[in-house]
Amino acid sequence: MAKRSERLLALMQALRRRRRPVTGQVLADEMGISLRSLYRDIDTLKGMGAAIDGEAGLGFQLKADYWLPPLMFDQEELEALVLGLRLVVYGPDSEMSATARDATAKIAAVLPPDRRAEMESVGLFALPHTATPGDTRLADIRRAIREERQVEIDYAAPGGPATRRTIYPLALGYYEGRQILVSWCTLRKDYRNFRIDRMAAVTPLEAKLPEPRRTLFHRWKSRSALPDLT
Repeated sequence: MAKRSERLLALMQALRRRRRPVTGQVLADEMGISLRSLYRDIDTLKGMGAAIDGEAGLGFQLKADYWLPPLMFDQEELEALVLGLRLVVYGPDSEMSATARDATAKIAAVLPPDRRAEMESVGLFALPHTATPGDTRLADIRRAIREERQVEIDYAAPGGPATRRTIYPLALGYYEGRQILVSWCTLRKDYRNFRIDRMAAVTPLEAKLPEPRRTLFHRWKSRSALPDLT
């Protein structure tokens, strides 16, 4: 029974990954089962409430997401989830750290006891980051990204004087152990990757981005591999 439950979860994941209808034969080959078993699994998922459109010969597509219980996480998925949450819990963003702790508690609360014990004993950890009390730079940047607003920063580039710049914040991430903000810089009139530790001040502005953030980000992504850290 457990084996079939895992197969049903894998089938849901296979459907989630696709934005267009996929034939039963392709799914059956991916799952390593017969076409007849695949159709039976599709019917089972529909009976559980999964919004799967399509039929034999035409293909299948998941039209609306469907939540399977967290107990369906396999061991490696649970390890990836725990490690990701711990990286945020012990990261430099105090606001996100608190959010990650709440998310961890919520996930643990709905897991059955044996899976909860597995989650708590995952042997992957993150080293705590020493955060500066009262430092709101990361929270301000995340909010500006979410609201698609421009930001003013006081920035100290290496080998040069500090400058005040207006930027369009697009994405916040990590590169070679550094926190990096991908942005359009109005001073340089080009994309720039700014290090958070070199920002002396961050001031969110009321002005909105001139284009949707997603458009600007995809344009950056098509031409960059994150070199040339400013």
